[in-house]
Amino acid sequence: MHRGKGMKFVGDSRISATKTSQIPKDYSEYPGRTEAFWPNFLLKEWLAGSVFLVGFLTLTLVHPSPLGGIADPTNAAFIPLPDWYFLFLYELLKYEFASGDYILLGMLGLPGLAFGALLLAPFLDNGPGRRPGQRPVAVGMMLLALASVVWLTYTSASHVDWEARAEMDKPIPESEVAIDTEHDGYAAYEASCMSCHGGNLEGGPAAPTLVGIEYTAEEIADIAVNGIGGMPAGIFTGSDEELEQLSDFIMSVNESTE
Repeated sequence: MHRGKGMKFVGDSRISATKTSQIPKDYSEYPGRTEAFWPNFLLKEWLAGSVFLVGFLTLTLVHPSPLGGIADPTNAAFIPLPDWYFLFLYELLKYEFASGDYILLGMLGLPGLAFGALLLAPFLDNGPGRRPGQRPVAVGMMLLALASVVWLTYTSASHVDWEARAEMDKPIPESEVAIDTEHDGYAAYEASCMSCHGGNLEGGPAAPTLVGIEYTAEEIADIAVNGIGGMPAGIFTGSDEELEQLSDFIMSVNESTE
């Protein structure tokens, strides 16, 4: 024991008098930038999270999420897309090093490495400074991740025909048209057209509605045989009489809606 200013007391001879590992760091040189985690900081975070949660729940009640068209398993041309915030992962799977034989690398390896690096960033650069220039490792990793996400999202979105996709994703309205199943042309429609245009001629993801069209009976017959737009030729394979009955059936449905 030394008397005076350098006096030290040791209660246990096994504990070093100069051990400082249990002493918290001194943040007094950063006045106003620190606060107690409990309850000050945690209470602020809880209040901010509660306000966001209440606002989000209110938005879902006032404005429900819109639903797209009914899924059509017979439409092989339909390409599903994730929501915009997952487009960068969708674009990543188009590259050779993240697809094919390396699909697991694209699905799990690269995203796991990227998100794992972001989790480790605070531990790799744990300096006391808060300015970007004082934390080059963490800031550099965050900027690299942000630039990658923005570039991949932009690249993916630039290859999508959003106008055509908006039409494809529109909900299919329920038809109020009365269908005469006893009509001579209904059997031909059921055999050749119903799988794409629907049981009530309401259309679907792969075909437009046949209600409210402005074609003549001759034009409908020609389209059924030769196709139009995205509809290929050869869909209808019946006889000339059945073709005439089909076009007459579609015309009769449209005449009943006028």
